[in-house]
Amino acid sequence: MLKKEIYSFVWVLLITTSCGSLNQAKLLRSYENLTANSSALDTTSTNITANRDGMGRQATLLSAFYGLDDALPRPANKSIGKGAGGADGMPVIFSHEIDPRTLQPGDFRITTASGKNGEIDWVTLAPADDKGEFRTVLFAGHYGSIKDQPVKFEVIGNVLSIDGKLNFKGTNIDITPLEDGPTMIWAEVVPKEDWDLGKKATALVWGGSSGAPEGTKQVVRVTWAGGVTKPGGEEINDVERLLYKVTVQQEDGSKIEVTPFAIADLGDGDNNHELCLDVTGTPLSASFPAGYLTDPREDLNPATTINIPSHK
Repeated sequence: MLKKEIYSFVWVLLITTSCGSLNQAKLLRSYENLTANSSALDTTSTNITANRDGMGRQATLLSAFYGLDDALPRPANKSIGKGAGGADGMPVIFSHEIDPRTLQPGDFRITTASGKNGEIDWVTLAPADDKGEFRTVLFAGHYGSIKDQPVKFEVIGNVLSIDGKLNFKGTNIDITPLEDGPTMIWAEVVPKEDWDLGKKATALVWGGSSGAPEGTKQVVRVTWAGGVTKPGGEEINDVERLLYKVTVQQEDGSKIEVTPFAIADLGDGDNNHELCLDVTGTPLSASFPAGYLTDPREDLNPATTINIPSHK
């Protein structure tokens, strides 16, 4: 059984019955839906061909996670597009943040194990749309099944990085099977100006995450392959916080393992957690043990560790 619809893996902008209140209606109107146009063609004209940034990091795909087979919840018909309810759902994570204006379904191709080309109908960044999160793109459509799973994801059109300097055209990646659990795919140190100190999540289940608490000395953002919760769909709390471990290198070169004293970026239904640390030093890696978080199919996570680059 899928997790309850108020937190589906699509992280879909779900419109629940509680949205009848005036306050939530105002929030709903103020939320900017970052669903890209649904053009079947590549509409981005550019002469940008570079695929490495100034630090030498290549523009590539980090993960394509086949998360739902004909199971996006019915409210997706309103929040993504007519017909999205009951479609497949797949988040894809890029090495760099993406310019949403360059995203169209026609930029991509999904191939199944039998060699068929899947149908991609919608692409959206939401709700992983806080500053610094524009690397996760959700794909909805009909591009496979549990019997003929999608196996290859390709960028065949012009998809540019948020700074307009890199083009992802020509990149591809093998797709994670439906039955696999989620892992951490990316990690980075969050700039202080993006901590949103003391900010509370919005009343909606998307559209505004919680900020870091006072006392934070640095923040590490970890990005999972897909949306993760406790088994059954509840948001994580101190139980899961205590399981996260971050390796930090101190000024004298020694390394310590610390536990985040708080988790931010909660309450918005995306695939990011912000690990708030009360120690200084250089974060090197983050880890989380197996068996505590699930995707919407209730597939448990394996043990997962991710290195933290010294630059974005």
